Amino acid sequence: MNEPKLATTPTVHANVTLHEVTFGVYNEVGADSHLEHVRYGDYAYNGPRCILQNVDVGPFANIAAAVRIGATAHPMERATQHHFTYRRVMYGFAEEDDEAFFAWRRAQRAVVDADTWIGHGAILMPGVRVGVGAVVGAGAVVTRDVAAYGIAVGTPARVVKRRFDDDTVAALLEIAWWRWSHDQLRAALEAFSGPVDAFIEAYRDGPPNVTTEEGA
Repeated sequence: MNEPKLATTPTVHANVTLHEVTFGVYNEVGADSHLEHVRYGDYAYNGPRCILQNVDVGPFANIAAAVRIGATAHPMERATQHHFTYRRVMYGFAEEDDEAFFAWRRAQRAVVDADTWIGHGAILMPGVRVGVGAVVGAGAVVTRDVAAYGIAVGTPARVVKRRFDDDTVAALLEIAWWRWSHDQLRAALEAFSGPVDAFIEAYRDGPPNVTTEEGA
């Protein structure tokens, strides 16, 4: 079955709530998702039934279904954790909400870097960073940063191994292919689909040379 073709404008499926969200190109938001204060990099997507709040999503991030990123905190230091203390208007307690609390909560941004894979049902707490190329296993609860190309699983999540050795990781970070143009990505498609060592060898000195129609 052919998948629907994505476009430079975001593909947003049914029953999605968006509040202060910025998109790049070739983004996709799965059905029944809620995104609030989110910045999306190019080519990143999330599956259905995701909740993302206060998140920077890097390019080429792969976010599976039912993922929660930036789960918002309650004020544990107060006499009550209930949100009547900051959602004051809802309960008729004040004419304005506690905007200072909401500003503090928005500042606890989670970061999902480029080419990451966040597995089904994972939870990422506010303020954590999942590094470039990292993997978060299904159902994991991430409470601390995950290093680039690390594989983190469990509750709480811990890094059990890295996808590649140190030299390979360093080479990929130096190449930084996630910054390439659409034409450069297309030109390197076969190399992307092959062994990582061959990819590094091909592009260690820079991305493929491409000629656009404008420059022809």
